Amino acid sequence: MWLHERHKKIIALLNERQRLSTEMFAAELRVSRETVRRDLIELEQSGQLSRVHGGAIPNQAPAEPSYVERSRLFQAEKLAIAKRAVQLVTRGQCCFIDAGSTTHALAHELAKCEQLQVITNSVDVAAALSRNASLEVLLLGGRLESDVPATYGEQTIAEIKRFQVDLALISPVAISADGGAMDYAWHEACVARAMLAQAKTRVLMADANKLGVQSRVQICSTQAIDVLVTDGRAEPAQLAELRAGGVGEILQAAP
Repeated sequence: MWLHERHKKIIALLNERQRLSTEMFAAELRVSRETVRRDLIELEQSGQLSRVHGGAIPNQAPAEPSYVERSRLFQAEKLAIAKRAVQLVTRGQCCFIDAGSTTHALAHELAKCEQLQVITNSVDVAAALSRNASLEVLLLGGRLESDVPATYGEQTIAEIKRFQVDLALISPVAISADGGAMDYAWHEACVARAMLAQAKTRVLMADANKLGVQSRVQICSTQAIDVLVTDGRAEPAQLAELRAGGVGEILQAAP
């Protein structure tokens, strides 16, 4: 990977996660920690981030990376999480699924199942599921956003409140013991929060880079998370903090 490509990816990762360790950068970029340290020094000197002990944080309030950019990050981890999360869904159940790159991966796995009812605000999720004629797929109405292909707003929330479902499968941008599950945007958090409120079991899916960090808007507290599905890179100390914070069950996907 060329220098400018590494720098661009470092900034994209920081904008999504807000804080990352040197080790996490090195693992994602597949370079040495020393290379990452040099990159962080150069990016700090150019005013694009601030170094902190063990890693880096954005130099200013980050702009949310585009949906396309987010979809390119941690693809293997998202697929592993999707394969683990689909095991929680059983034939005949009704599920809420919100919009996101992780839930899009989940939709491709759910499309292999039989006789499910899925209610979603995501155009991509609905399209992936519609390939299986045995699945009943409902796309919620509302305002269509230009970045994430999904519906939001008062109409979407009102339609969500008409249902009681077995599972809500939600993908936040951050989860911490103190902040709970969080999102960047108010309208995205409102949809996720409404879905969780109407579900018997609340499942959140987040790769290891989302753990132990915070974002702007809270979706729910850790006590409201029945099941957290993450990948095998999650650090034991972070998982212990989340359990102590009230997360009911944590499942780690096989690599």
